[in-house]
Amino acid sequence: MMDPNETNQTLEEGKLEENETVVAETVTDGQPSEMEETLNTEETIEEAEATTYVMRDTREEVIARLKEIAEAGDVSDKAELDALKLNFYKLHRVANDAAFAAWVEAGNDAEAFVPERNTLEDEYKEAMGIIKQQRNALLEQQEAEREENLQKKLAIIERLKAICEGVIDTNAYNEVKQIQQEWKEIKNIPAGKVNEVWKSYQLYMEKFYDLLKLNNEFREYDFKKNLEIKTRLCEEAEKLAEETDVVSAFHQLQKLHQEYRETGPVAKDLREELWVRFKNASTEVNKRHQSHFEAIKEAEQNNLDQKTVICEIVEGMDLDQLTGFAQWEEKTKEVLALQAKWKTIGYAPQKMNVKIFERFRQACDNFFTRKAEYFKQYKENMAENLEKKIALCEQAEALKESTDWKETADKLTKLQKEWKTIGAVPHKQSDVVWKRFIAACDYFFEQKGKATSSQRSVEVENLAKKKDIIARLTAFNTDEVVDGAEREVRALMQEWNKVGHVPFKEKDKIYKEYRAVVDALFDKFNITASQKNLNKFRSNLNNGGGNSLAREREKLMRSYEMKKNEIQTYENNIGFLTSSSKKGNSLVAEMNRKIEKLKADLQLIVDKIKVIDEQEEA
Repeated sequence: MMDPNETNQTLEEGKLEENETVVAETVTDGQPSEMEETLNTEETIEEAEATTYVMRDTREEVIARLKEIAEAGDVSDKAELDALKLNFYKLHRVANDAAFAAWVEAGNDAEAFVPERNTLEDEYKEAMGIIKQQRNALLEQQEAEREENLQKKLAIIERLKAICEGVIDTNAYNEVKQIQQEWKEIKNIPAGKVNEVWKSYQLYMEKFYDLLKLNNEFREYDFKKNLEIKTRLCEEAEKLAEETDVVSAFHQLQKLHQEYRETGPVAKDLREELWVRFKNASTEVNKRHQSHFEAIKEAEQNNLDQKTVICEIVEGMDLDQLTGFAQWEEKTKEVLALQAKWKTIGYAPQKMNVKIFERFRQACDNFFTRKAEYFKQYKENMAENLEKKIALCEQAEALKESTDWKETADKLTKLQKEWKTIGAVPHKQSDVVWKRFIAACDYFFEQKGKATSSQRSVEVENLAKKKDIIARLTAFNTDEVVDGAEREVRALMQEWNKVGHVPFKEKDKIYKEYRAVVDALFDKFNITASQKNLNKFRSNLNNGGGNSLAREREKLMRSYEMKKNEIQTYENNIGFLTSSSKKGNSLVAEMNRKIEKLKADLQLIVDKIKVIDEQEEA
């Protein structure tokens, strides 16, 4: 028997070794999750992301790797299987998105889109089915092995118990050392039995050391070997603090804990110091591991916030205000841009990842459904408008040969006014039907002009007046700008606008001369782009005759309504963003810039309409 001091020392060893299980218990041989669970393409797989695997570029490569695993029967690496599932469904999603985008870009109804049946997904599911069966078999085998290992360890404990109840001598010591080796060689047992079995083993091991009649040399030698092992384990644990892969470092630490608690005791005066060193190193690794996953959660929450803002923008679009083709196309570009932005954002928290995606998809589906309904109605309206305009063409063509100049001119004028009350027609027929209508009107008025000889002399006089105005404008185009020159130039421009038509053959030539000298003066006087645009528009109207006024005013009114609706839509979106989220600052700034430009365009349109109204009154 050992002396009381050694007995107490051994009991202290047992207490310390029990403390050592506190951190090590965090790693168990838990059952892996079932293989048949469906992998969402955007859910977070921490194990797959924590381990580096080769990401395949095509679905065929993923299937080839799965078949290779199934053929080899090596399905123990669940992390790689999860990574392959994520890899496949990401590629599958990209292929479906590309097909959908091509479908919509081709002008097809987004709601009618149905993904083509792809045999690759069937091959993938078949390979995963085989792996599932192999995985289940592996799990059953592992469970059987754990149960078998449990029985082996229980048998070892019974052997220890028998040794402690028998004669304790050198042979018993050697047998116990053999038992320790056998214990280490036995691997996993059921997780629920780990601590209970280990405590029983430790209890009888301590009891044996209490009873063992060994000399101090044997004891000191054993303590020395254990000290070397545990010192090495401390050093390895401390090195893990420098490991770049914190997840890998955490798993390596669990293995070190397993080996630490399976190693025998050291000298009593070194135990506490050694354990504190090992525990401090473990704490550092555990903190880095916890911080790593807290950072992941924070990033996922940030991703959720960004995706929520995108959903709110799409849901907040007032589709009832979209009344024209250009407006719908502008909004479609915005939605597609938001979809592209969505793809650049990482995963949201696992519980919300599917929900937020379904919310975004529903918002996009609603947009494209409403767009399809609008264009269907829009096409029907354009077809009706085309019939009305063809009827006006026929009436104009029936009147163009008339020589009753006054009455026929009044009728054609009424037809022109009626024309501008009719909405848009299909783009392919727009120019054709307009040219047909205007050709009939122009033909009549040309014939009327030829019959009215006095009109020619007036046009010649007008030509002389415009040439005189050009000469006076040219006089201002000097190196130095004279005070009051800008005011006088504007007066000459107004005078030009009041001059009537010139001979048709001279019209383009005289206008080009006028436009050239005015543009040069505009550059000198720093006239703004809007003023130049308006002046150019006024001159074009004056130069082109009165037949195009109705059509031009119709176009401007449509543009005015479109711009006005766009401004209202952007202002609504800004109000929605600022009241719902702080994550849309960049989008708000962009919308403000668009609104300012639209307001400037809107004012220019108003000025142009005033010019047309003034021209019609004249």
